[in-house]
Amino acid sequence: MNIAVIGGGINGVMTAWELLKTGHQVALFEKDQVMKQTSSSSSKLLHGGLRYLENFEFRLVKEALAERKWWIEQAPHLAHPLKIYIPVSKNGRRSALVYKLGLWLYDLLAGNKNLGKHQSLTLQQFKQLCPELNSTGLVKGFSYYDGQMDDCQLGLWALQQAQSLTGLRLQENTEVISISEDGQLIYLDNNHKQSVVFDRVINVAGPWTEQLLRESGVKNDYTLDLIRGSHLLIDKKIDSGYFLEIPKESRIFFVLPYQGQMLIGTTEQRQTLDESIEPSADEIDYLINSYNHYFSVNISQKDVVQTFAGLRPLIKSSKDPSKVTREYAIQKNKKIITVFGGKWTTSRQLAKKVVEYI
Repeated sequence: MNIAVIGGGINGVMTAWELLKTGHQVALFEKDQVMKQTSSSSSKLLHGGLRYLENFEFRLVKEALAERKWWIEQAPHLAHPLKIYIPVSKNGRRSALVYKLGLWLYDLLAGNKNLGKHQSLTLQQFKQLCPELNSTGLVKGFSYYDGQMDDCQLGLWALQQAQSLTGLRLQENTEVISISEDGQLIYLDNNHKQSVVFDRVINVAGPWTEQLLRESGVKNDYTLDLIRGSHLLIDKKIDSGYFLEIPKESRIFFVLPYQGQMLIGTTEQRQTLDESIEPSADEIDYLINSYNHYFSVNISQKDVVQTFAGLRPLIKSSKDPSKVTREYAIQKNKKIITVFGGKWTTSRQLAKKVVEYI
């Protein structure tokens, strides 16, 4: 078949790769450049989603834990295991028992794909291993493993694997403006409208997925909840990662080593496609203040060397952004197949399910 894939994020790249493996001809459309939008603005983690267990998303977590191992094995130059510490404090929203149960289940769901079992640490052990933390109010701690990646470069590596197969036509800086259920696709080429008919059209445009359906007059069964996740890069070196509760909230944020610097994120703010996808001043202060709550040596805005944000296309399911499902859904309208949602880590499995629809 001759198939159009709309969207050059990680889900579009992996969908194109899986389609090429099965012998299809693929045209991959991206309105900017591949891997330059949401998929390169993540928290740089290949993870199962430890906190998703609280929302009972066991299927997704198990799938992501297996895929985490696959990515690290396939591209060890761009992805690796990372040890992450969790402090437990007297005033925290989660008890040591809750963390213990969650980490035990995380290991269980990972099975033989696990990167390393979690450890329970006494207060003394935790203070020795994490001397940079403010120990006031600490009770004990835990450690566990997830994966870390260079999201942009890992996505471009996947694109190279797809390009090594025959049948891929990459069309960057090409905006698709309309699709129809009979397979017709209209796009802009140097501001001139071009029309092509494909055997199938895969709409995997991330945050712009629903908008494309609406502007094309195609019915959609799901509503996207667009949630901005903002991050800070700090000119400071740390050796391990931290999984931390936002003070006086149940939300989680990460402090991670990243390419010789320190990455802090993320936030969860709803926004529209009309708004600029960048951290707000309030979000920057929010992350700095959250960091300073835990660490002995404080940081300020002058320590920030870069800020970035990604717009997550989640399926609308809760008033609380932190409880919105991370599951994905696939919808078929005759020759159009649309993907709603999707995690970076599980992009390969999502792509395999799209191929099943073909």
